[in-house]
Amino acid sequence: MDALLSGQSEHKPEEDLFGEIHADAPALPLKRGDAQPVARVTDEAAAPPVTEARALVLSDFVPPKADFTEKLVRFAYRLGVGGATLTAPFRKPARPRLLATVESPLAGDRTAGMALRAGHFLIHGAKAPIGEVDYASSSRMAPPFERVIHGFAWLRDLAAAGQREQCIDTAERITRLWLDANPKPGKCAAWQVEHAAHRLIAWLVHAPLVLSGQNEKLRPRLLAAIDDTARWLDREVRRAPDPLSEVLGWGAITAAGLLMPQGKPRRLFGEAGLIAALGDFVGEDGGALSRSPMAQMDAIAMLTDLEACYKATGRDLPTSLGLMRELLVPPLLAMRHGDGGLGSWQGNGATRADRLAALVDASGVRTRPLKDVRHWGYHRLAGGKAVVQIDAAPPPRARHARWGCASTLAFEMSDGPHRLIVNCGGAALAGGQVPARIEQGLRATAAHSALVLDNANSTAVLLGGKLGKGVEQVEVERGEIARASGEVQRIEASHDGYLARYGLIHRRILMLRGDGTELLGEDILLPPAKKGQRGKVGFAIRFHLGRGVEARLAEDRRGASLVLPDGGLWQFRLGGNDAGAGVEIEDSMWVDGDGRPHAIEQLVIQGMASRGGGQFSWLLKKMG
Repeated sequence: MDALLSGQSEHKPEEDLFGEIHADAPALPLKRGDAQPVARVTDEAAAPPVTEARALVLSDFVPPKADFTEKLVRFAYRLGVGGATLTAPFRKPARPRLLATVESPLAGDRTAGMALRAGHFLIHGAKAPIGEVDYASSSRMAPPFERVIHGFAWLRDLAAAGQREQCIDTAERITRLWLDANPKPGKCAAWQVEHAAHRLIAWLVHAPLVLSGQNEKLRPRLLAAIDDTARWLDREVRRAPDPLSEVLGWGAITAAGLLMPQGKPRRLFGEAGLIAALGDFVGEDGGALSRSPMAQMDAIAMLTDLEACYKATGRDLPTSLGLMRELLVPPLLAMRHGDGGLGSWQGNGATRADRLAALVDASGVRTRPLKDVRHWGYHRLAGGKAVVQIDAAPPPRARHARWGCASTLAFEMSDGPHRLIVNCGGAALAGGQVPARIEQGLRATAAHSALVLDNANSTAVLLGGKLGKGVEQVEVERGEIARASGEVQRIEASHDGYLARYGLIHRRILMLRGDGTELLGEDILLPPAKKGQRGKVGFAIRFHLGRGVEARLAEDRRGASLVLPDGGLWQFRLGGNDAGAGVEIEDSMWVDGDGRPHAIEQLVIQGMASRGGGQFSWLLKKMG
């Protein structure tokens, strides 16, 4: 231990640690002539397809087959002809009611449900008494509270908190308070397409909680609200601000068409719209174009609830929707760390393993993690107990960005069940225990384990979860290198986010030993031409440490020892660099999947880099 703290390894001198892997793998400039829109994977052998038995083609994702009459009904409904007119033109329109009881395989958060029974909402660790909440659409709530209260996500949690009879009074109380504050469709938060869609699906799926009580006046009011909301979505779904909201809106329309009388025209209308919206929502590999794991989970959950609605009415989920759900699951599985939970990317908190496993089990999809990530963009290296994730793609475009983060070339690393290197994460959960005012900071490049120039973001972070100018092109090469000690996985990627401002391209190389005991990294700043600009610019390479990791600097300030919660020891060492930089320890913050912030530390390499370019090598080595 003393040798580590003094900056010397007990096993090898410093130059050997960097030389063994580095000698035969020089950093070569990446070609910039290829203008692929996302990323280019040049080693196809390193990225086999997710499945070998079946290849999906575009024709798999088309609306369900319909005869001429159904096509005509769908077209008429799209033009505004009512469902009752189309299905029974000479009969009186049926009164609003539900045709079946839905049994969803998705379980809610029992802890949040028990809090509701005790009299208060529990949202990402923040409490709000039921009687003191302003349910009006125009009230100012933090985004997480809007999603739960106006989207009625709390109904699933309440359903998990006990027998139906034990939960009905609470469900009816909150529903009555909300209907009193929002008697008719309107504007503001409650009538955003996403919240209205979540609310409608929640009412349909968890109807026994809110429609089977003793309050005779509530039942007709809620049925009327269900009908009004479905009609409102019919008109407004195409005005959704982003593809995920549109997907959820079309899903809710389809569910209402299944479960409400004279709903066949609405179902046909919803199915066609949902398939088209899903096509805009995902890339060719099934990853959401927002690149958000939370958005990916929302889409899977909606399709799972929708399948339950189909089953309740004796129908099968259309093949195209089932195939789309199968396409959505593998990218999510590729985001798991050694503990089974998700990494912190694009505003996502570190979603717990049990929550992810419950969602995948409920979906019924059995598949392998995605390996061909040319569109999803999150590459994964795995060896021994180590897992490394790197964001090697441009940030999402403005239309898709929800909690867009300037995280290009950031990475995370875990050793078995322990997170060693993380990103701060949690921007999408800000407004609970995480203050809403720091949401933009959690989306910044500095909140990720990445290189930062002049304390500026690689892509501009704007208000409302959007992103501005910055990274446009990311080029990627990955493969394996044979060594006497075993195979070494290598990924090399570059981005142009700092090119316009500082005349430099950032290239990052990560090389993981096959047994997972060493991760060699190299951050390189390159001018686009042989001769760069004059002067210097400040830089910082940040390594946010996982919760419970204890860091202690070496005496020469060129390394640190990192002790995991179970006593495992890793050594961090700087290699040769041309800026005389050293290592420092600073405070940081990490947000877990429940929206709770935790104080952590970060290693920071900082100094002044030449505008003509620079090279900074570092090594993470497991010592015991």
